[in-house]
Amino acid sequence: MRNDRRMAGSQQGFNMLEVLISLLIISIGMLGLASLQALSLKNGQSAYYRSIATQLATDMSDRMRGNMTAVLANGYNRTGINTDYATAKPNCVSTTGCVAADMAINDAYEWQQLVQTLLPGGEGIVCMDSIPNDGTSGLDHGCDGTIPANPNERPLHAVKIWWQDDRSQANSTNAKKLFVYAFRL
Repeated sequence: MRNDRRMAGSQQGFNMLEVLISLLIISIGMLGLASLQALSLKNGQSAYYRSIATQLATDMSDRMRGNMTAVLANGYNRTGINTDYATAKPNCVSTTGCVAADMAINDAYEWQQLVQTLLPGGEGIVCMDSIPNDGTSGLDHGCDGTIPANPNERPLHAVKIWWQDDRSQANSTNAKKLFVYAFRL
């Protein structure tokens, strides 16, 4: 009977060790799940900003398709992010009194307001550019304004949008993310 009690006592200690090891394994698993959830949230926010940038780029291309007179007169080719988007044309709010060039200026103003409102640190430019995937936010937007030598060839338009995506660890220099949408009309 004495031996039975000793074996029962040693087995209770062994069971306690099994429970502690199980708790350790479960704790590590829970930490892994928490890390996975945090990574998912970070990437989800980045994807959300990219989808907003995509919608803004297609919005501007649709505005341009609706105003081909101004496109053909290079009315949507902007050179300065801050200067060319600063003015609204009040006569373009109604359907009368707005010529194509004024509509292009008003489209640029309204679009820039959307970019700044919907994206953190948002900047955008619409220009003619032979190499659209270059440039940085600010003054060096990389637009070269190239008009093709062949008059039958349409210029390549680029809609470039930058925004701050603080959630990226690779973004330690606070460089802005760039989305480019290039097309010919």
